Amino acid sequence: MINKIANIVLVGPMGSGKTSVGRRLACVLKRDFFDSDFEIVARTGVSIDHIFDVEGEEGFRQRETSMLSELCDISNIVIATGGGIVIKAENRVLLKNNSFVVYLASSVEQLVMRTARSKSRPLLEKSTNREQTIRDILEAREPLYQEVADVVIDTTGKKLYAIINEIKKSIPQ
Repeated sequence: MINKIANIVLVGPMGSGKTSVGRRLACVLKRDFFDSDFEIVARTGVSIDHIFDVEGEEGFRQRETSMLSELCDISNIVIATGGGIVIKAENRVLLKNNSFVVYLASSVEQLVMRTARSKSRPLLEKSTNREQTIRDILEAREPLYQEVADVVIDTTGKKLYAIINEIKKSIPQ
């Protein structure tokens, strides 16, 4: 049974819909919404691309862990995480502590389509083959998403409200 103050945390690869779904889910559930990447940008005053350029991926991942820890200390919210949040074991522990974790899975084709015009995805910016990069990232992270997930929702070809309804049905009462 999920306790009433537990957070709902969305994980999944870039382009799986974590921010869009999270924002709408929070409205439907009458909870506050936080996007960990947005919070990092708001706190630092610079883009994630800039953090990657200056501090590298490791610097960004440290900021990400710090932000996740802060957000997990707030009760009864919906959190959209960055796609790589599951990389660090410390984050996976944080995610499983008093949170209901929803893994938004998507087909590679859908992820490629959803990220095609994005200019703010550091791991794709330098890629000459975005589809292969997404496949590689997904292959590396899939077991980690599965490890933390309380439920897996496939978002491929689904409308926002269909995804929201699936998540609502999966939340233990």
